[in-house]
Amino acid sequence: MIADEDIQATYRSAGFCGAFELGRRPAVVVVDLSRGFTDPACPLGSEATAEVERTRGVLDAARSSGVLVTFTTIAYDEAARRTTAWLRKVPSLRELAVGSPWVEIDPRLGRLSGEEVVVKTGASAFFGTSLLPLLVAAQTDCVIVMGATTSGCVRSSVVDSVQCGFPTFIVTDCCVDRAAGPHAANLFDMTAKYADPLTAEEAVSHLERLRSSRDPHR
Repeated sequence: MIADEDIQATYRSAGFCGAFELGRRPAVVVVDLSRGFTDPACPLGSEATAEVERTRGVLDAARSSGVLVTFTTIAYDEAARRTTAWLRKVPSLRELAVGSPWVEIDPRLGRLSGEEVVVKTGASAFFGTSLLPLLVAAQTDCVIVMGATTSGCVRSSVVDSVQCGFPTFIVTDCCVDRAAGPHAANLFDMTAKYADPLTAEEAVSHLERLRSSRDPHR
């Protein structure tokens, strides 16, 4: 993330100094770690092996703790491909057609059959999807976000998460972008305004503490 002291001082003086607390009923939302974004063979993709592996570690901890895990993917049917304005701005999104292997969640994440995949046609995980009702039904008290891309769909999802009333956390080393500059700038801005940062190690530690606190034999 950007560490320029003058920029940080400017943000602090403007009052960007609050923080959230991790709750006991978190939900883990994995934004668009589909093959189209994690396989460089796709025009939208980039090398993301390290981030995918760290994400898998967070997911395994969440699963062991009984925490809600939800994935999102972008997929367009023929009607959406004709009518979605975003595709005129980013024509390569047409690669993400319903039924294409590019819309599949990266198999390295080990998605379980009961873990929801929310299909979207916009940037935010919340826009026009079932994600908010899923989180409300699970009595979610905070949202932990990871995924791709940092400057696009992750950012949109983080902003909407906090606007929906959830204390929101972003796992900074489990986020992927195709360029270092936008990645760093957006992590800085998101964690100043909308979310608190976590590393994968910190996320795993919190999830493991939840498991220990819920285990009657410990």
